[in-house]
Amino acid sequence: MKKIETGIQDLYIIESQVFGDQRGWFVETYNKQKFNENGITYDFLQDNHSFSTKKGTLRGLHFQNDPMGQTKLVRCTKGKILDVAVDIRKGSPTYLKSFSIELTEDNKKQLLIPIGFAHGFLTLTDNVEVQYKVDNLYSKEHDRSIRYDEPLFDIKWNIVDPILSDKDVNAPYLSQSDVNFIFREIKK
Repeated sequence: MKKIETGIQDLYIIESQVFGDQRGWFVETYNKQKFNENGITYDFLQDNHSFSTKKGTLRGLHFQNDPMGQTKLVRCTKGKILDVAVDIRKGSPTYLKSFSIELTEDNKKQLLIPIGFAHGFLTLTDNVEVQYKVDNLYSKEHDRSIRYDEPLFDIKWNIVDPILSDKDVNAPYLSQSDVNFIFREIKK
């Protein structure tokens, strides 16, 4: 397993070793001991799996306010996505900075997104499956969204008319949001 810096503190790309032969391939996507050895000590409690039928589906930007904030370990297991994380931790040296990466079934990369980030993705193919671990359970009371096209985030989605849920169409801009994250050093 390799942990790769993104330029945003606490946000990492995870690359796992892929073992392949004439039969196909095998990859270990999560190993608590190896993650701990790399300073990643989150206690994941829940696995989520989403399916999007159409290219151009945009899900996000989502997060849960504290005290129910969630760290996510995201991967694309079918198709291809543009995965985006935005630092919304007030006081962070990278506050409002976004990071984007293509996650695909072929590259098998994962994005580790800590508490204090808004997260979203755009499907770049039809029939996309995304799986992710979280370190806190879902809480409807704390579930929040911010507009995917928030100008302060300067995200290059490269799409004019994405397919959105009602929740994402009606999401507020950051200035109208009650986001409550404060930057704090994560213990390694």
